[in-house]
Amino acid sequence: MSQKLQVTELDFDLIKDNLKTFLKNQNEFTDYNFEGSGMSQIVDLLAYNTHYLAMNANFAMNEAFLDTATLRSSVVSHAKKLGYTPRSARAPIAYVDVTLNSSVAASATLAKGTRFTTKIDGSTYGFVTNTDLSVTPSNGIMRFINVPIYEGTLVTSRYTVDLNNIEQKFLVTDTRADTTTLQVSVQNSTSDLTTTVYTLATDITQVTSGANVYFIQEGADGKFEVYFGDGVVGSAISNGNIVQLQYVVTNKTKANGANLFSTTSVDGETDVTVATLIASRGGAEPESITSIKFNAPLDYSSQGRAVTTQDYKTILPQVYAATKSVQVWGGEDNDPPIYGQVFLSVRTKSGVNLTQAQKNSVANDLKKYNVASIRPTFVNPEVTKVKLKVDFKFDSKTTTKSVGDIETLIRQTITNYNDSDLQNFDVVFRHSKLSRLIDASDTSILSNTTRITLNKVLTPTLNTVTQYIINFNNPLYNPHTGHNSAMGGITSSTGFTIAGNTNTLYLDDDGNNNIRTYYLVGGTTRNYVDETAGTIDYETGKIVLTDLNITSTSTGNTISIDILPASNDIVSVRNQILEIDTGSVSIDGTVDIIVSGGSSAGTGYTTTQNTY
Repeated sequence: MSQKLQVTELDFDLIKDNLKTFLKNQNEFTDYNFEGSGMSQIVDLLAYNTHYLAMNANFAMNEAFLDTATLRSSVVSHAKKLGYTPRSARAPIAYVDVTLNSSVAASATLAKGTRFTTKIDGSTYGFVTNTDLSVTPSNGIMRFINVPIYEGTLVTSRYTVDLNNIEQKFLVTDTRADTTTLQVSVQNSTSDLTTTVYTLATDITQVTSGANVYFIQEGADGKFEVYFGDGVVGSAISNGNIVQLQYVVTNKTKANGANLFSTTSVDGETDVTVATLIASRGGAEPESITSIKFNAPLDYSSQGRAVTTQDYKTILPQVYAATKSVQVWGGEDNDPPIYGQVFLSVRTKSGVNLTQAQKNSVANDLKKYNVASIRPTFVNPEVTKVKLKVDFKFDSKTTTKSVGDIETLIRQTITNYNDSDLQNFDVVFRHSKLSRLIDASDTSILSNTTRITLNKVLTPTLNTVTQYIINFNNPLYNPHTGHNSAMGGITSSTGFTIAGNTNTLYLDDDGNNNIRTYYLVGGTTRNYVDETAGTIDYETGKIVLTDLNITSTSTGNTISIDILPASNDIVSVRNQILEIDTGSVSIDGTVDIIVSGGSSAGTGYTTTQNTY
């Protein structure tokens, strides 16, 4: 009776063993198990062939699903089925005022494609306008106000429609093209110059049979393709039509931060002044494969409308490409509650807050997604810094590294944790995790004691009576009423002055929910000026400074406030971003005397208790 061949294994060696087992039950080829025989070579070939086929089938099956696909073309194809278009490269945008100093004309036009130049790190970059702008003199001055300029080159692609060519595509020819700058028009023919401008279709349910709209998708090679309706959904194009695509091809992130621009001429005038209103920002790479995988299903679930906070988190990166992360919360979760609004906080890739003009622009772009009367309100991210003091003990017998070398390793560990786990919304600083990572920095480290304090920076409005709210959003350490009152409680600050008092003042608390202001006498004695200068809520972590008229500060234009939290684990809330103040980390290492051959008695060996 013949042996059945096992076909479930995919590994080469197991496939070969199965073939050998199968061949044991026949007498025609008896040298199959002799490595030097021709039959053995055939068995190897069969095993390799089966192995290759199995691997290819496995790879192909992986590409058939969005979760497991690794090729960009596969991921983009799956996203298309969900109605999701990946984000293209984005050009940095700057906003400028352009003044024609010598113009006496009745009007002037800043033509589309007008070139501006700037330099960054010795390299010259070009910026262009993407629309025609016309102005008349105002008070005798010819000035174009708040003009957006895009980094890159304005490129035009033209295609003559041939409906008989089923493979014809209308391509945006460069993978660095910014599709937000794309303008599509269709000319009737070479003899009929009548031209129709087409707009991007964003909601197919609103597209009629005669709507002059175009659609866009990313192709297999990373280039975007424009296509048109069929006469049922969107108007169809005809043979002989000339499709014109005009767009900006950009260097993406390289020109972010440019703030000095010049141009040679505008509408024939060469005496031109360019004043920068907003430095260039927003340049970005095309959307990554990971981002497409994450956003496509969420975009599909949102169905083109912003109802939940997750909908906004999905839509906003499509509206503003320089978004690194988004935090969204409803008005009912705000402090204080404000109903009928949704609050958004955007952390940009550059770390710079959105300007008011950018907030207005993004809010306008979100209007078509908003439901009913819900209004988006932008709130800047607030950074809460975690200050660390690390004391560690190590075994000098197990390492040749100096204390300084180990301290450097620990500092790098802390930096890596800060980069990987913090500096974002919705994060938690885990004290125990960081402590374990510090211990693992070097095999000689035996233990560490890591103390934390929280820090926020207040930028006061000088010479104005103002109320200030500093919210740490975490419970603060207050084990009993009046805790540490004589020594300033758990609060400390850098110095400042107020109207009517020339002394340098500082902040502390009395352990009884009061913030106090004081100055130092003799460098150590606290002389209190106002023992109810504000309030502190130990349960919520909110400090309110009431009616302070701050006239100057000791450190720049800010006041730095340190405070002790109730827990070593710190949670970011709403628009709060947690990050370790890596520049102020204190690290101190000592040799563990016990394991190094000493004794705890009479050797100066002490243990450290983490108390406040």
